Amino acid sequence: MKNILIVFVGGTFSMKIEETSKTAVPYFHAGEILNKIPEVGKLANLSHYEFGNFPGPHITPELMLKLSEKIKEFSNDASVDGIIITHGTDTLEETAYFLDLTVRTNKPIVVIGSMKTSSEPDWDGPRNLIDAIRICNNSNSQGIGVLVCLNGEINAASEVTKTHTEDIETFHSLDFGALGFIDRDKVFYNRMPRKLETIETKKIVTNVDLIKVYAGMNEKFFKFSADSGTEGLVIEAMGVGNVPPTAFEGIKYVIEKKIPVVLVSRCPAGETLDSYGYPGAGKWLKKMGVIFTDYLNGQKARIKLILTLGMTKDPMELQKIFTS
Repeated sequence: MKNILIVFVGGTFSMKIEETSKTAVPYFHAGEILNKIPEVGKLANLSHYEFGNFPGPHITPELMLKLSEKIKEFSNDASVDGIIITHGTDTLEETAYFLDLTVRTNKPIVVIGSMKTSSEPDWDGPRNLIDAIRICNNSNSQGIGVLVCLNGEINAASEVTKTHTEDIETFHSLDFGALGFIDRDKVFYNRMPRKLETIETKKIVTNVDLIKVYAGMNEKFFKFSADSGTEGLVIEAMGVGNVPPTAFEGIKYVIEKKIPVVLVSRCPAGETLDSYGYPGAGKWLKKMGVIFTDYLNGQKARIKLILTLGMTKDPMELQKIFTS
């Protein structure tokens, strides 16, 4: 059997319903959780490391960097054949993408979570853990980046997003579909991830804002972001990459202050393009120096900018990293 390390970060996976408040709270530690799922011991030689017991919204880029360094350390251990990370689903896609960009190894790395607590009869944690072990045991899982697996669906960390607040079928790759799935204890892959990339940096710049564009928006929030000292800005624009004319003036204000601006769409799927030429449209944003992304949502683009700014602040280099 393979040697698989489970890194416990927290999330609903480790929660239970607290009797007084009737709400989900962090409770179980790593060993206790594994004792609740004894069948996993038949699938691999398991060991565990408790990174923390954080609810998803408590995760920060600083914690992601710390986790990344630990995962690098574990992946370089010859005795470890695969790594599974349990994580809160609210920020799971951001941490998984952070790891995908910073950890390069051929060993399988699978990030999982749970939409139900252990107090609920339909707790999905055990199945997700068992599926992740099966993924690590499968030779086709090697060298394809960080994977995310919930509800039997295997997705690339670079492509997946949370699509529903409560449904256990919440994680999907809206643009390209799942990489594969687990059925009757077998792992099936349909394709490779669309893109694998690594950002080599030991430093991050976390002072990066994310602003969503809306109808009739003016320059207020853009100017506030720039004047309050942001070091980078991600904008969720309309459609393929357009904004109201008054918002355009705010973005221009940010660009003139030499602050990098990365543009994504507020649509849940699709890429950004400079195909329109009216006031506020993508053509003029791109000409002004706004960086257009390639199939990234706002939260992922922010993670990538946090990492790239730790490596370079040169506009041409940033443009190359985001568009290559």
